[in-house]
Amino acid sequence: MKPCYRVWLVCIVAGLACAATASAQYPNRPVRMILAFPPGGGTDATARIIAPKLSGYLGQQVVVENRPGGGANIGAEIAAKSPPDGYTLFMATTAHSVSATLYRKLGYSLVRDFAPVTLLASTANIVVVHPSVPVHSVKALIALAKARPGQLDFASSGSGSQPHLAGELFNSLAGTKMLHIPYKGGGPAVVALVSGEAAVGFATMPSVVHHVKSGRLRGLAVTSAQRSPLVPDLPTVSESGVSGYEAGPWYGLLVPTGTPREAVSRLNAEMLKVVKLPDVKERMAAQGLTPLNSTPDEFGAYVRSEVEKWGKVVKAIGMRVD
Repeated sequence: MKPCYRVWLVCIVAGLACAATASAQYPNRPVRMILAFPPGGGTDATARIIAPKLSGYLGQQVVVENRPGGGANIGAEIAAKSPPDGYTLFMATTAHSVSATLYRKLGYSLVRDFAPVTLLASTANIVVVHPSVPVHSVKALIALAKARPGQLDFASSGSGSQPHLAGELFNSLAGTKMLHIPYKGGGPAVVALVSGEAAVGFATMPSVVHHVKSGRLRGLAVTSAQRSPLVPDLPTVSESGVSGYEAGPWYGLLVPTGTPREAVSRLNAEMLKVVKLPDVKERMAAQGLTPLNSTPDEFGAYVRSEVEKWGKVVKAIGMRVD
């Protein structure tokens, strides 16, 4: 064997060994999971269920980092501009697919600046009212809202959030004019509803289901296409008379574009294990969440379809935020 060929072969073998070692070592330090919402909402509840389990499978701590504000766009922008090294995860929600059309200027693109990892879970919103509001059905809520146009308010986790759009879609299809009150996240919005500061909410199920069951809030309907097994007595909004109404949040993991494929594959594989754990399924079910999983490509296609779907709704309603 010629000396130059021997050196060339050694270099190739060494390079492959280094690449394999680097891949095997991921992750070798803590991983952060950025949420664009404060503690207390559905996104936070979902993250707190999966993060400890993912930590165990990765062998490194997954630190949940709440970065709320800007209609859930501040945290998204921070994540998008983070180093694409596999050490920053971003939990995206329906709100971010809405923001793609709702906001005229964003500091990130949900499709271009993120690489998909996996779809995690989906749930429904619950249409809730404070017990002082004299309605016990969606039809009664519509009648009251029409009798008091612009006087009855509904709380959301922020302008452009999924609960906000769910309420605006309700206004559009039901012919009501309830006034939107944005809060800085799902947690503050729920506090406002429970205290009676806000009258109506289209809140995520994980954030309010316990209040509904305890009687601190009155549930009127769920926003999904089918009834939820967690609150089987609540009808859907559609079957309550608002034909065609459907709006439900989803949660999924993204990483900054450019993240090594090996890291994406590892994260996807470990998350598939996490959502199949019996105690994770049980805890998710208790929050009204349906565990899901997908390949990165499947989730990427889903994100694009959601951006298109909610873009049409935003344009039809005429909602835009500067």
